[in-house]
This record gives sequence, structure tokens and C-alpha cells, in this order.
Amino acid sequence: MKYRESEEMYLETIYLLTSKSTFVRSIDVCAELGYSRPSVSRAVGLLQKRGYITVASNGTISLTDAGKKKSEDIYQRHKVITEVLSTLGASDEVADENACRIEHVITPELFEVLKNYLQNK
Repeated sequence: MKYRESEEMYLETIYLLTSKSTFVRSIDVCAELGYSRPSVSRAVGLLQKRGYITVASNGTISLTDAGKKKSEDIYQRHKVITEVLSTLGASDEVADENACRIEHVITPELFEVLKNYLQNK
């Protein structure tokens, strides 16, 4: 997996976890993604270094303003792509699974086309 895809996956996961719970820790990310602690720890360190998250002394992860913006954009891509695929006849499960892949590689131009499609259908 390329770093950008991985970074976005972690940010989206943290975003979704923070929408469900006040406190998100690395162990929660591990459980959600099924990844090892060392893998998540490395990713958390990189996201922190890039300014997308902060980690409190108690281990609680918070999105910075930049991290929140980026994760919201990622999640919006996911939702739009899932809806387009469902509209085209894919099952909810297939649409969601494939949206997870597509959201990381879609160009901004094509994403706008998909958004416009949904708005005009």
C-alpha cells in the first residue's frame, strides 16, 4: 500500500472513531483496522509529525484542524463513491468495499464528475 493511501486510511479511521467516542487511542485504531500495535504506532507517529493529529500524555489521539479537514474530505469521497456505486446497482457491501479503494486514487476532476452525477440524477 502506498503511503498516501495508508495515511488517508488511518485518518479516516481516526475520524470515524472520534465521531463515535470522545477518547480514541492507538489500541482502538488497531482493533478497528486489525493491524498490529507497531504498525499503528508508526503511522500515528508519522501523522503526528505531519501535523494531522496530536497525542496527549494519556495516549488520546485528536485530529488537528488540518487533520480534521483532510479526514472529512476523505470520508466525503468515500460516501459519494459508495452512493454512486450503489446507484449503479452494486450491493451495499460491494459498493462500500470498492469505495475504500477508489477514494484513495480518484482524481479531483473525476470526483467532481461523480458529485455532479449524484446532484443531477
